[in-house]
Amino acid sequence: MNARVLMVQGCTSDAGKSTLVTALCRWLQRQGVRVAPFKPQNMALNSAVTADGGEIGRAQAVQAQACGLAPHTDFNPVLLKPDSDTGAQVIVHGRAVARLGASAYHDYKRVALEAVLASHARLCAGYDAVVVEGAGSPAEINLRANDIANMGYAEAVDCPVILVADIDRGGVFAHLVGTLALLSESERRRVKGFVINRFRGDISLLEPGLAWLERETGKPVLGVLPYLQGLHLEAEDALPVAVADKPEARLRVAVPALPRISNHTDLDALRAHPQVDCRFVGPGQSPPHCDLIILPGSKSTRADLAWLREQGWEVALARHLRYGGKVIGICGGFQMLGRRIHDPEGIEGAPGSSAGLGWLDIETTLEAGKQLRNVRGMLALADDAAPVSGYEIHCGVSRGVALASAPITLEQGRADGARSDDDQILGTYLHGLFDSPPALAALLRWAGLERAAPVDMQALRESAIDRLADAVEAHLDTAALHRLLGRENA
Repeated sequence: MNARVLMVQGCTSDAGKSTLVTALCRWLQRQGVRVAPFKPQNMALNSAVTADGGEIGRAQAVQAQACGLAPHTDFNPVLLKPDSDTGAQVIVHGRAVARLGASAYHDYKRVALEAVLASHARLCAGYDAVVVEGAGSPAEINLRANDIANMGYAEAVDCPVILVADIDRGGVFAHLVGTLALLSESERRRVKGFVINRFRGDISLLEPGLAWLERETGKPVLGVLPYLQGLHLEAEDALPVAVADKPEARLRVAVPALPRISNHTDLDALRAHPQVDCRFVGPGQSPPHCDLIILPGSKSTRADLAWLREQGWEVALARHLRYGGKVIGICGGFQMLGRRIHDPEGIEGAPGSSAGLGWLDIETTLEAGKQLRNVRGMLALADDAAPVSGYEIHCGVSRGVALASAPITLEQGRADGARSDDDQILGTYLHGLFDSPPALAALLRWAGLERAAPVDMQALRESAIDRLADAVEAHLDTAALHRLLGRENA
């Protein structure tokens, strides 16, 4: 069995696979182990631009940070970005190669496996250890044929597996035992232990259940991780719904929860800010009175624009601006603020054009070549200037007179975005707009929050990753983990 590769699979989506892989990566990195993260196949609309100019799931970029590495396309060789309920853009080694329906992709997995195994081989050759994240659950029996995300990959490379379950959801023993029951005999042998995630309470009350689980399955419980409040880690895909109580909040921000919202991690710094009440507004919810509306990125811009109109946001935006509110559009949200959006090649759906919201004098055409860049520059708002950094992931090319009032000047003098003449509306292609502390402070002042407290997302992520690694050290059987990675003498 491949002793340098350890895979984490989950009983359900959101069981804690991403966080456990992140924790294990930092725990190993602290010990001087050259470790890399790996997710063979990811389905997510939160993505990151890599050092080699490609695109991977955002969770793998966070895991790379835990390893002290720059993100690389080998860390997530196959990324699926859904643009409908039945179809997705297929990204292989960082580049979009096709737009396939679910059935067509099922057949394509044989090709995708070659990319997965090529990345796996390069990582094994370049690192001491590889910590792998599965996708969804290995017990999804309808998806087992040609699987490359869970046990299909584990069997192909012959690696041990840890199974993680979320006790906060309830039914944790049923999840673990039921998942094992739906695996083949060889797959069950591959599972070397369990981790129970997000436990809160008196551990002594759980211990009889743990003893029963070990007797029933013959497999060890490698540990119980506590529920860690206030972790500032970027979500793989799921939209955060919990709203923290913020008695000091002075600025209200509303974000429409678009059906195909992408890179909603752009809002993490606002959600973490103690003086900002930033809320996602879902379907059927009335757009609230607020100081700032942010139109986020979208994987299906024209369809999400139609949804906005159906939900009453066009009228709400006009009212918001009439009363002096501010608006920011990011990537797809920027495109929506223009006069028209054209998709002649059907890149995001049926070919055609849509009328935009008309607040900025630009038109956008979606083109086949996706633009992927990590960028730095300066943000200029009135007399306020601040360094800004982030990344671009978009197919749209925007043209129009409003671009002459670009709020951002990037390196090499390239301008980005547009700003309305009355200074109420700002649009940009820059994801990560709020992550730079000086840019965040300048944007909050522009939106009406003077003397904003400093928030540094990079520092918050580092702190969260270290807390996760501390939890591994304190609550998991680290000797067993070393053995599974062939590090018995560590």
